[in-house]
Amino acid sequence: MNPNRKSFQKRLIASVVASSALAGFSGGAFAQQGEPMLEEVVVTGIRGSLQQAMDIKRDATGVVDAISAEDIGKFPDTNLAESLQRITGVSIDRRNGEGSSVTIRGFGGDNNMVTLNGRQLPAASTFGGGSGASGTRGGGTRAFDFANLASESVSGLEVYKTGRASIATGGIGGTINIKTARPLDRGTEGSVGFKAVHDTTTLTGDDLTPELSGIFSWTDDSDTFGVSLAASFQERDSGAAGATSNDWNIGRWGEDELYSFTDDAVIENAPEDGQLYGRPNDVRYSVSDRHRERTNAMLTLQFQPQDNLTLTGDLVYAENYLTEHRGEQTFWYANGNTVDRLVFDDSAVATPALYSETLANKDNGYEQQWREQRDELTSIGFNAEWQVNDRLSFNFDVHDSTMESLPDGPGNAGSIDVSVANPTQTSQVTDWDRDLPLTQATFEDGFSLNDFGSQVARIWYAGQTTDVTQVQLNGAFEFDDGRFDFGVESRTVEMEQQNSDRYMALGDWGVANPGEIPDGLLQEFSLLGQFDDYPTGGGFQNGARGNPVALAEWAVSEYGTADNGYAVAYNPDFSNNNLIEEDINALFAQVTIQGELGGMETNLVTGFRYETTDVTSTSFTLIPDARVWQDNNDFQTVFSENTEAFTVKSDYDNLLPSLDFDIALTDDVKARFSYSKTIARAGYGQLAASVGGFGNVGSTYLGSTPTANATNPSLKPLESDNLDLSVEWYYDESSYVSAGFFEKRVSNFIGTEQIPESHFGLRDVTNGPRVEEAAQALSDGGYDINDTSLFVMTAVLDNPDAFPNGAADYSDDADFAVDVATDYDLTPNAEDPLMVFNTATPVNNREAKLYGSELAAQHFFGDTGFGVQANYTIVRGDVAFNDLGDPSESQFALLGLSDTANLVGIYENYGFTVRLAYNWRDKFLNETNRGNSRNPVYVEEYSQLDLNVAYDVTDDLTVFFEGINLTEENLRQHGRSVNQLWDLQDQGARYQIGARYAF
Repeated sequence: MNPNRKSFQKRLIASVVASSALAGFSGGAFAQQGEPMLEEVVVTGIRGSLQQAMDIKRDATGVVDAISAEDIGKFPDTNLAESLQRITGVSIDRRNGEGSSVTIRGFGGDNNMVTLNGRQLPAASTFGGGSGASGTRGGGTRAFDFANLASESVSGLEVYKTGRASIATGGIGGTINIKTARPLDRGTEGSVGFKAVHDTTTLTGDDLTPELSGIFSWTDDSDTFGVSLAASFQERDSGAAGATSNDWNIGRWGEDELYSFTDDAVIENAPEDGQLYGRPNDVRYSVSDRHRERTNAMLTLQFQPQDNLTLTGDLVYAENYLTEHRGEQTFWYANGNTVDRLVFDDSAVATPALYSETLANKDNGYEQQWREQRDELTSIGFNAEWQVNDRLSFNFDVHDSTMESLPDGPGNAGSIDVSVANPTQTSQVTDWDRDLPLTQATFEDGFSLNDFGSQVARIWYAGQTTDVTQVQLNGAFEFDDGRFDFGVESRTVEMEQQNSDRYMALGDWGVANPGEIPDGLLQEFSLLGQFDDYPTGGGFQNGARGNPVALAEWAVSEYGTADNGYAVAYNPDFSNNNLIEEDINALFAQVTIQGELGGMETNLVTGFRYETTDVTSTSFTLIPDARVWQDNNDFQTVFSENTEAFTVKSDYDNLLPSLDFDIALTDDVKARFSYSKTIARAGYGQLAASVGGFGNVGSTYLGSTPTANATNPSLKPLESDNLDLSVEWYYDESSYVSAGFFEKRVSNFIGTEQIPESHFGLRDVTNGPRVEEAAQALSDGGYDINDTSLFVMTAVLDNPDAFPNGAADYSDDADFAVDVATDYDLTPNAEDPLMVFNTATPVNNREAKLYGSELAAQHFFGDTGFGVQANYTIVRGDVAFNDLGDPSESQFALLGLSDTANLVGIYENYGFTVRLAYNWRDKFLNETNRGNSRNPVYVEEYSQLDLNVAYDVTDDLTVFFEGINLTEENLRQHGRSVNQLWDLQDQGARYQIGARYAF
């Protein structure tokens, strides 16, 4: 026999063993004929899991990392994303205190491919109806939410960081393959488990909620037919206190007038002339109660009618039902000759350290929100493996998978938002020079629920449905020194996204009817009192909270008429209704060659993948009739009843080569080199054929610029040329160290161009002849001209029946302004000019380079039971956000780049298993061009400590304790300076205690 052939076979055997381990095998030792039988040693638990993962990494071609189940029904972490974050180069984004989406080497979830047993998983997420309030999502994502899947039914995770011809495209950062068990691999066995979950953040939910799981695998005596079933159910109650700001306005001191001061205002530590400085629109405090019910089920049938043919059928179902009651307390800054004291900090972009206003019956807002959503994943698939002979094999695989994320609230609402307010506020002072801004406030005759009135109610709807139909036929032919792989793929992805909102004016923003809220609909509630980790002494401790659904039902009964159609139900006239279809056809060829170089064993895998993609984007657009001016900076888009379909088609093709080479420098040291070209398709939301998101923050007569958002169905995918170099030293059975360097040169990055253009013939009511007349009247009367006075005077002059004396009936009294804003809206007419929107449009106009290093070590201290894992990832890029950049211009910058580190201490002996895991992620840029000043959003550095302790009562029964986020770390996001808060979440720990029985 050819020695190279024998060496190749040995490697194939090693690969099979490693793959089997990932699927749940425990390999046995082979006894040599004629020698005494050796005792079989099976390594299980944490050490066994890490050893299996290490073997997969060692025997793989290219850069691959893996995580293996410790036992049937036992994965290292309760959340799959939180397991993945312990791999070098991988970091995660968290929602509701747990891992949600995954970033690989700086590329977020939209740019990574997630597969289940090699099949693309569809993604959809629309929590909160897309209302735009904190924590909501409007659909259009490609990022799979790992919170939808329970970890108990997963046998392993594989992360491919380098491209490969045989892997479906879409993951420019990497591809994550979720593996589940196959019954013919496992034989007959099973496991059942129970957990009691306690989340310390729960406000009104249950202190303990249940989680049940079970997995069972059965094969007949001949091992030709097998069935496996995995199922789980979890309830979880949680909560959060948070703080946000609606927007930060940025200008240059001495050039842009962002503040409107009182005559005797005090300004301390004023910025230098020309220095950038900021003004917040508001500060908001929020409290949430959340509830989740997650159900998973996986059924697998296998039949092996003959030794060389295996047929497999799969059915996967996952449901995630989410509700949230969220209440806000909003201190809007009037900024109308009201700012009496302003103290700036020393930041490069000067930010208020203290902001004080004297007010006259300002509304203090309390929006109550009810969010309800149901995510549902269904997947059915069939696979046939045919080993034609010793050299030739084929694999046929087909599946159809659908992910729905749809509102499930009353009237199919995703979010029911009711704004109520106390309109008697007389002052407010906010200290911004702290992690949690602190606000003091005073009210006329004190704070009382009896002063509350309604403002508006909104019903939000956002739905996303993604369907993937994928057919793959792959073949492999083995020859003496290697293997030739080839295949074809056809994949159709359809994504439907729909959004709407129902706007119901009640007492309107001016609170026309104070004291109207019936007793019992609101309760006294201190939002500041819910922050456990921040000092709140001296802050305004009063507040209110109520049931959003009950408030909405009251509002409809009070204000609804047959003409206005008010209802606690979604609006079926969608403002966004997009359908995107991608038809992908691919073929690949790949050759594996085993050889030697200077007496050292080598592996070379090289090939190419060629793909064509046809994109059809259809948007059903509800045509807007007008932008109505309702108050100083409040506008509403009025839509017609006409919907038009706009369809745009585009296509592109990609040739994607790949090469992986590794060499065994010694028996224990392996070096690798990889090159590949990978792609990631543009986000669904960017590929629609629509225009929307119209925004105004004031009158264009005074310099405000209306904004809009457009999409671009002709966007090309991102393309990356990837290089990897690494060295790995496997110096013991379960121990190794590795060091690697990677570089990605990426073209076709999507930037944003601000294109001034009008849309749908919309006219500008804020800059026509009526406004010019109002401005002249204000000037003649000696009044200040600002958005409030301009709106009020225009409304006075536009309604001569109510104000027969014209400008003489105008008053600069705050109560008069509130009354006018409540009673009158301004609608454009034919004499008004066309409204010109700065339209943000995505285009392929950027390129960048990412590079970094990955260092990892794993060591077990003999048979003591002690072990340690450690890794550190450095990620850098050549395009960063310039905080001092012009706020009128959009910036392109690389998102998600951050250093990460993990340190895990392990003990496993005498029936005890202990794992203490520390994870750290440095500050990173999460978003660019937010708001009217095109601001950045930075997520501050975050670390978390998790603990798992288990004890084997018997060989089959294990009891365990799990603690997540033991030190109760919090999340915080800021803008151009640390004091420019975007979002803060006061989080807590989560504890789980339970038992697992294997049989």
